[in-house]
Amino acid sequence: MTKSILNRGFLATAGLTIALAMQSVAFATEDHVTSIRRDIIPQVKTWLTDPTVISSVRRQNERHEGLGQNDIDRLDKQWRSETSAGNRKLVDAVLSSPLSSYLGGVKDEARGLYTEIFVMDNKGLNVGQSDITSDYWQGDEDKWKKTYLPGSGADFIDEIEF
Repeated sequence: MTKSILNRGFLATAGLTIALAMQSVAFATEDHVTSIRRDIIPQVKTWLTDPTVISSVRRQNERHEGLGQNDIDRLDKQWRSETSAGNRKLVDAVLSSPLSSYLGGVKDEARGLYTEIFVMDNKGLNVGQSDITSDYWQGDEDKWKKTYLPGSGADFIDEIEF
C-alpha cells in the first residue's frame, strides 16, 4: 500500500511541487495525515530549500516559459513512449540531472520509506525524480492542482492506496 504527499514551495516567481509515494506500513496504526504532517512534511520543507532543487526548478521554468498545452501534451506523449523504448532522450535527460541524483540520494537515505520522489515545475512537468514515472506531465492531477495552484505552503496528502 502507498500514499502520496505533496508539498508546494514558492521561489520568487518560480514554483515547485515535491511529490512522494510512501510505504504505508509505518503509518497503518495511526491516522496517516497526522503522522505525515508531524514526521514527513518538516523533512520535505528542508528539501525545498536545497540549492539543487531551487536552481533546477528555476531553470526549467525559464526554459518552458513559452510552452503551450499542445507542447506539454507532445512532451508527455514522448515521455510515455520512451518509458518502454530503447531510445529515451527525454527520460534519460531528466534521470541524469543533478536534481534526480539528489532525489535518488534522499530516497536511498530514507531506507525504503519512499517509493518515489519527484519535483514538478510551474506547469506540472517533472523536473527531477528518483524513479521513472509513468508520465511526464502531472499538471492534470490532484498532486499538482492541490499544491501548486493554491500557492506557497499548500500541502496535499492523498488517501492510502492498496
